[in-house]
Amino acid sequence: MTTVVVGAGIIGTAIAYELQKRGRPVVLLDRDEVGRGASYGNMASIAVTEFMPASRPSIWRQIPGWMLDPEGPVRIRPGYMPKLLPWFLRFVAASRPGKLRRLEAEGAVLCRRVYDDLLPLLRETGLEGELTEEGCLSLYSDEAEFRADREHIEILERFGFSHRRLTGAEARELEPELSGSIGLAVLFPQNRSLRDPFRLVNRLAQRFAALGGEIRRGAAAGFERSGRITAVRLADGGRIVADEVVISAGAYSGLLSKMLGEPMPLETERGYHTQIMSPGISMHHSIIWPARAFMVTPTAGGIRVGGTVEMAGLDAAPDYRRSKVTVRRAQSALPNLRCEKFSEWMGHRPAFPDTVPVMSASARTPGVFYATGHGHLGVTYAATTARLMGDLITGATPPVDMHPYRVDRF
Repeated sequence: MTTVVVGAGIIGTAIAYELQKRGRPVVLLDRDEVGRGASYGNMASIAVTEFMPASRPSIWRQIPGWMLDPEGPVRIRPGYMPKLLPWFLRFVAASRPGKLRRLEAEGAVLCRRVYDDLLPLLRETGLEGELTEEGCLSLYSDEAEFRADREHIEILERFGFSHRRLTGAEARELEPELSGSIGLAVLFPQNRSLRDPFRLVNRLAQRFAALGGEIRRGAAAGFERSGRITAVRLADGGRIVADEVVISAGAYSGLLSKMLGEPMPLETERGYHTQIMSPGISMHHSIIWPARAFMVTPTAGGIRVGGTVEMAGLDAAPDYRRSKVTVRRAQSALPNLRCEKFSEWMGHRPAFPDTVPVMSASARTPGVFYATGHGHLGVTYAATTARLMGDLITGATPPVDMHPYRVDRF
């Protein structure tokens, strides 16, 4: 029984490794090299405190103002707005109070499992040293900024995620490069980082291949079915016989699900980063500044600066002004940060309007499974997704209720 996993980012590669480890012959298929999509350029954060739905009224009510600000934390290209409108209406619908509480709980369930699944995976792959011990600092210039982010803190308190409030001076004891303009901070000790997230994807692929898994380069262009899935057709005219198919192609998963007659409201939140290899400073913690919409992480041999969201679809050219904005904002927190020997990157994060991923069997085609829509939490959820999808696909009982993550919930 051959399983074809379409998509070799961190989610697909982790699933392929999990299934191969369980004795299923697996083909891992991607149009590009392993891990070269969003998994290459993510912010390297195991962000277990960031499961809150983006559809909170406190967020979407600010979007009209952000749209008028070319440097705002959310940018929607005007020409893309008509196509985005159906997704956005679902996004607003997900902001009802009762719905929000359910979505928060569904994200918290996954985040509570993260280290139970991730730590064994790192041990298996010999990458225990890739996970830092330090957490993440959330920065605030004053009490007013902190109060504006209080909703986030209250959600974490409700679900029992640890955090510690610090004065500005205490934050600078942890990170001496922080600006004196930082009035207070919150330490999230569970939000640890990876020293190089791309290394994790590659090591998983290597272990997968060592177990007998096959890695194929090619674009999925269609599917063959006869009651259930039978093959994946490739753009070059080839085909891969399949008893099962897992769609885990990130932001491209929606195109593939449509080929299977099962469209899903999946959008791309285009993210940007700047990888600085000569930053002139050293850091131990990752930092975020909610009011200024950026994050900085020491990773991949340098310092990575990212943040903001752009909605412009899969095909529009990158706008690297977004990267330059986040670097300037990062320098307001880290005044000695230099931007030398740097590269800029843009990638596609797969996002559903309710912020909760799909991890599910198809509702239409036997033998098809979906694992996509992890948004900003692909690396965070990867090991847990692999465990849960491994159970679903092999007929074992998952350790959590999978009903909230079904593909036909929309």
